[in-house]
Amino acid sequence: MQFPHIDPIFLSIGPLHFRWYGLMYVFSFIATYFIIRSEVKRKQLALTKDDIADLVFYGAMGVVLGGRTGYILFYNLGFYLTNPLKLFAVWEGGMSFHGGFLGVMLAFFLYARRKKILYLTLIDMAALCAPVGLGLGRIGNFINGELYGRATDAPWGIIFPGSDGVPRHPSQLYEAFLEGFVLFFIVWFVSKKSTVNGVTTCTAIAGYGLFRFIVEFFRQPDAQIGLFLGVFSMGQLLSLPMFIVGISAAVLLSRRKAIKQ
Repeated sequence: MQFPHIDPIFLSIGPLHFRWYGLMYVFSFIATYFIIRSEVKRKQLALTKDDIADLVFYGAMGVVLGGRTGYILFYNLGFYLTNPLKLFAVWEGGMSFHGGFLGVMLAFFLYARRKKILYLTLIDMAALCAPVGLGLGRIGNFINGELYGRATDAPWGIIFPGSDGVPRHPSQLYEAFLEGFVLFFIVWFVSKKSTVNGVTTCTAIAGYGLFRFIVEFFRQPDAQIGLFLGVFSMGQLLSLPMFIVGISAAVLLSRRKAIKQ
């Protein structure tokens, strides 16, 4: 299959160009606002609409700054050291979920201290929002024709622009489905059933780690890094600990709650 012709720029006004990739982030921040507002009402938290907007802003800064910093440090430090102006070209792609995850954790920690709100309560709400951003971000990657998969003879293999002309797995869509759609409903289900603060977050962390580890077997490794031991990608090395820590922490939190009861 040939890659569908999708212009990565959906709107141009003079010298300004607006890209689908950036629009996916805008959609995810809007969705985050409404999800958090709904959770604030459900949990009866003392947060106003302005407070929620501030929280989303903190989260957005954590995602963008953390995601960009993580990509630079984990995946392509040499390139950015020799091309420092590219540090700011986020519209071209180059964001790391693992960096964005750490950025959001830090941003929400700072907000929790500022508002004197239980930290685990805040990040549980963020955990509901993360799959939405992940799913939309992967769709943006697909439109950009980047982060595609390994060569395949499957009938749904796609020849991506700028590649070697070999059909490849549309791994961005695999990730959009698993890390976005499936993970959202898992985290949503846990958030409704569990009364233990932090379990929703741990579920999101473990679920992402598992799904990302699986999809990495279909995703083309970063050329500048390759595979470790000829098998594992950088994404897998960063995701496996998330799965282990997430599962372990969810079990420990649940047991501690059971013991107290």
